[in-house]
Amino acid sequence: MKVKAQNLACVILAAGKGTRMRSSLPKVMHKVMGKPMLMNVVDTTLTAHAKKIIVVTSPDMEAVRKQVTAAYHGKVFNAVQQKQLGTGDAVKAALNDLSGFSGNVIVLYGDTPLISQETILSMANVLDTSPKTAIAVLGMEIHAPNAYGRLVLDKKGNIERIVEVKDATEKEKKITWCNSGVMAIRAAILPKLLARLDNKNANGEFYLTDIVKHARSAKHDCSMYTTDPKELLGVNSRVELAIAESIAQNKMRQKVMESGVTLIDPETVYFSHDTQLGKDVIVHPHVVFGARVEVEENVEIRSFCHIEGAIIHKNATVGPFARIRPDSVIGESAHVGNFVEIKKTTLEKGAKVNHLSYIGDSHVGAKANIGAGTITCNYDGYNKYKTEIGAGAFIGSNTALVAPVKIGDGAIIAAGSVITKDVAADSLSIARSRQEDKKGWAKKFKEKK
Repeated sequence: MKVKAQNLACVILAAGKGTRMRSSLPKVMHKVMGKPMLMNVVDTTLTAHAKKIIVVTSPDMEAVRKQVTAAYHGKVFNAVQQKQLGTGDAVKAALNDLSGFSGNVIVLYGDTPLISQETILSMANVLDTSPKTAIAVLGMEIHAPNAYGRLVLDKKGNIERIVEVKDATEKEKKITWCNSGVMAIRAAILPKLLARLDNKNANGEFYLTDIVKHARSAKHDCSMYTTDPKELLGVNSRVELAIAESIAQNKMRQKVMESGVTLIDPETVYFSHDTQLGKDVIVHPHVVFGARVEVEENVEIRSFCHIEGAIIHKNATVGPFARIRPDSVIGESAHVGNFVEIKKTTLEKGAKVNHLSYIGDSHVGAKANIGAGTITCNYDGYNKYKTEIGAGAFIGSNTALVAPVKIGDGAIIAAGSVITKDVAADSLSIARSRQEDKKGWAKKFKEKK
């Protein structure tokens, strides 16, 4: 259900060290579908039209703050939690940036990359439609033993309090309603609730969850909103990162198939967060889409292709075993065949590179045909140079085109040539040694040996 939140701020907690990741990279910067988890959450809040977005990090995460600033150009505020004293203390770090804000505040987590726009807006809507409710907690039902806090409900189904599992009794641990950590809170009362927090608990931390009992003692209602636990997966290890990736990939596979794309073996196709596929695209097994790929309608991508940073126009065929690298454009009805690598190259309409070739830093004209084993020699060890192949040109097999070089429209390059000079339109260019046969030489050589 899509609902509209009129006055929404989002605080994203991202200060955790993530020691179980065993990584020098901050946990929230590990990627799901090619995008850092933190950026997945930030982008979701932007689609929810949050008026203010605040990311809370630790003092030693300056690199993360710089990336956030560079990626969002003033749309996101950075706040610093000076000491890791718990989630309640982390939200306190955002209060300065929330000063004067009077709407609803959603507290999110940078390591929970799968939460949806609909869930964020629905939680805010709980507060918008229920004047007595001060806090909405995002819950999930889990029957197996787990480390999540438990939601203790009163007889009316409202949340009475949240108990962390380390502080829970055996009876409380049997409660199946669990806390995701995500909350919607009225901004007007948030500072007062945070001020009442203490650290008298098993961890010696200021728990954000304790604001529920303080809100209840002030005669406010606290509601529970529930969603699929898969959406609320928190990533604390490489194993959980892989689980999050799998969930996100399956969601994307379903989305593209519902949009009119055929995935012959869906579980073997991997997408980036920004992959765009047109109607009637057919994707064979074992294909990987990196970032910034756009595929128009009626394209066929055969098995074992890796494509990133490329545009593939309608009716083209790619693969099997092709690699399309960034800044490449595959034109309408063009063919890229097996064991072909295309890099920073435009293939115009109907051009063909069908076998065992590397075409880099090039422009290939319409209906040109590139023979097997062709190489554009674009790099001299210091600089890259461009190769231009004209419309309708035919490049014979095992040709090396030493850039910078231009092959004119309709020209033919003889197989096995090494081309170092421009070739005029409609010319035949042969750049190889003349064949010489010596009759009987082989027989004499063998007899001598």
